[in-house]
Amino acid sequence: MTDRNKKIFYRNQAEQIIKKLSLRKMEGYYADDMEEAVQKVLELIGPASKTVSYGGSMTIDNSDLKDRIVKAGHDLIIREDYKTDEETKKLKAMMINSDTFLMSTNAITLDGELINIDGRGNRVSYMIYGPDQVIVIAGMNKVVKDVAAGLDRTRNMASPANTVRLNCDTPCAKTGRCADCLEHTICCQMVITRASMVPGRIKVILVGEEVGY
Repeated sequence: MTDRNKKIFYRNQAEQIIKKLSLRKMEGYYADDMEEAVQKVLELIGPASKTVSYGGSMTIDNSDLKDRIVKAGHDLIIREDYKTDEETKKLKAMMINSDTFLMSTNAITLDGELINIDGRGNRVSYMIYGPDQVIVIAGMNKVVKDVAAGLDRTRNMASPANTVRLNCDTPCAKTGRCADCLEHTICCQMVITRASMVPGRIKVILVGEEVGY
């Protein structure tokens, strides 16, 4: 449980980041915990039935967000259900045309920039283009000073943890530190989102807890 002093620090820091996000044509929100964040996601999706997709995210997987979306009457695209090449092709078309895409971010700077590293690039591609709305849920543990610190956090904290989760045969899965490898790497796409071309399309919910990698 996050103590009171850290909660105050998180809220104060988030308020400044939200101001920076606004300058970058992204909407920012603060949630005290994941329950409040889930409620905010449902509010942003809206009451009318929508098609919702998501990228790989421990922040999302470790919450009841997916169940709550289904219970709210929305059409949640369960990407794990699509396994064959033909099914995957259909899945891509559905996701890029979804009303809302949910994801986390590997890091967010104090200046409001989002840093993400992907393998296939499906997660970052839908963030960049396609779905009408992108909702990013990020614990305040992912806040970094600048882009360089964000890339370092992603390569030496988030990616090693994900290689363990995905049973990857990479050096970082064994050592916990990036070796700048090429064989079996999941760090193929490095994307820095410095602004949203479409005002308000990207919405960032900062959560006052340590959640996700």
